[in-house]
Amino acid sequence: MRRAAAASLLSLALVCGARAGEVPGATIVLEADPGTPGSDPSGAPPRFVLMKDGQVFVGGTERLEAGRLDKVEAAALEKRVDAVRRLRLSSPVALGGDASRTARLHLLDGRPLEIVVNGDPARATPALAPLASLVTDLLRYHHPSLRPYAPASYAMTVREGRTVGGCRPWAFAFPIADALAGPRTVTADEAKGWPTGARPASVCADGSGPSTTASRHYIVTLRPLLPGERP
Repeated sequence: MRRAAAASLLSLALVCGARAGEVPGATIVLEADPGTPGSDPSGAPPRFVLMKDGQVFVGGTERLEAGRLDKVEAAALEKRVDAVRRLRLSSPVALGGDASRTARLHLLDGRPLEIVVNGDPARATPALAPLASLVTDLLRYHHPSLRPYAPASYAMTVREGRTVGGCRPWAFAFPIADALAGPRTVTADEAKGWPTGARPASVCADGSGPSTTASRHYIVTLRPLLPGERP
């Protein structure tokens, strides 16, 4: 039981850390741990984003797709959001089942509401059906207009740590110490050849500071940024 609770807290912390900024113009944002082996949630793109103009983004482990909903489709989603708001839930919400499964739903049109959802939507009680069905559908959202999205920039995060396998050298123009200080933006050109999204890169580089005498190991993630988004 304690292990499950600890896993839930760790997953939540990583999902929270993945989104330091906001998506300008978004009305619905869903974030979730990608759950793929070896993935790092700190680099994961959002699973679903709906913008005020009907543009929609759907994310996977590494990449994003972009499309557009018509007014009827967008209104249908907003109607479901209204049903969730009427539940007057206190966050976090436990749905039942595996507590390590964590998602974060941001409802941003009007009064902002953030709901952390723990567990399996299929195990939710009937009273939570509007929330569970919305999260389920957004996690596997598909629309015929979706096409691959090429981000102009990425949010880089760096922390000390190791991953399985070898490591690559630090190849960016700025010192790794600058990236350790906090998330920073890198262009798509700078990110060429590097894993993106929740696929982390393992880096070996000299640390900074007078006490450093040996190469250190770092985990680097590059999260795709949406238009107008900052790390």
